[in-house]
This record gives sequence, C-alpha cells and structure tokens, in this order.
Amino acid sequence: MINILIADDQELMRDGLATILNLRSEINVAGTAKNGQEAFEKAKELGVDLVLMDIRMPNINGVEGTKLISKHLPNVKVLMLTTFKDSELIFEALEEGASGYLLKDMPTDTIVQAIMTVYAGGVVLPPELTTQVLKELKRTNELETQKNSLQAPNSIKELTEREREVLVQLGHGCSNKEMADKLFITEGTVKNHVSNIISKLELRDRTQAAIFAVRYGITTFET
Repeated sequence: MINILIADDQELMRDGLATILNLRSEINVAGTAKNGQEAFEKAKELGVDLVLMDIRMPNINGVEGTKLISKHLPNVKVLMLTTFKDSELIFEALEEGASGYLLKDMPTDTIVQAIMTVYAGGVVLPPELTTQVLKELKRTNELETQKNSLQAPNSIKELTEREREVLVQLGHGCSNKEMADKLFITEGTVKNHVSNIISKLELRDRTQAAIFAVRYGITTFET
C-alpha cells in the first residue's frame, strides 16, 4: 500500500480526492495539507511515500513545497496537480524535484496509475500534455526556454546509441522495469545507462534527465 498526502488549498478538492483515493486498495491517504509548507511538515510527520501536490497554493506554493521536500525528504516523491495555465510553474516544479504532473480533472484511474508509476521510480510526463505545455511556454516571454528548445547541448553527442534510447524512454516517463522490457535488457543494465546519462549530461537525477529529453525534443527520436 502506498501512503500519500494530498496538498491543495481548496478544501473540496483535497477532501474529495482523499475520499475517492481511499477507496482504492493500493492507496492510503495518510493526511491532507492546504499549502506547501504544511505539506512538507505533514510529510515529515506522517512518513508518507508520496505527496500529491497542487501547484498553486497561498503562502508557500507547490513549487516551493516540492523544493522543501526534495531537499529534506529525498525519499518522498512528489506528483503535481495542475492546469494548462500553469505551464511555467510545471517546469519549475519538475526542476525542483517533482516526479511528474497531472491535470486536476483527469480520471481517478489515471491518477492512481500515475501514483503507482512514480512510486515505482518512474516519471509522469503525459506526452500530449507536455506538448501543450511546451507550446504554451513558447508563447510566453521565456526567451531562454524558447532558444534552448531548438538545439540540445553538445553533451548529447557523448551518449552512446543505447544511452540515447534510454533517454528517449526517460522522456516518456518509463520506469526501469518498463525500459528493460521495451529495450530487451536487464533492469541492472538500465540503471547503469541512467547513471551514465545523468553523469554525461551533468544532471541531478532521472527526473532532470526526463525534463532534458522533453525540453530538447529527444522524445521524438526513433528508438
């Protein structure tokens, strides 16, 4: 059973989600929070496995809450709840350590599957949503992001063909087991490739590698 915390400033949303998700045998909602600071404090107190975090909340928002959790509770996963209007904040949250994001109005089964994927070590970056997010980012004044999306750094050339295949799968949000099955290699080999990718691209972790793949269009390469 996966112990989770739900953080949302809207009481109806957080209590509604808690009620629905508690009906699932694989999930236990250990508590709720109304902002990022409270989410951090309760995650620490309750020892949860994952925080389902709204991205926009008063005082300490979901991005700052994610930063606190990633820094002080590295074993706790964070999955963001958001809308298309939050495009800029989505990538900020991912860069602070979130393991993915979902739209608030997604079906319960989709949310449950995403929780299980993140708990298993995967990353949730829905392709159709990420495409829309990137389009939205390009319509903002984030000129640096727009420029970066055109050409990947030269460090990408240091990756082997197999490492690039693994990077593509990271961009699709696959767990190690899923990558092993798709690429017909062992999970241990996948772990080695992921470590090499993180090292060669000078990234922090696998989530950063997934962001890298999405940002530079590497998820569109043939595997």
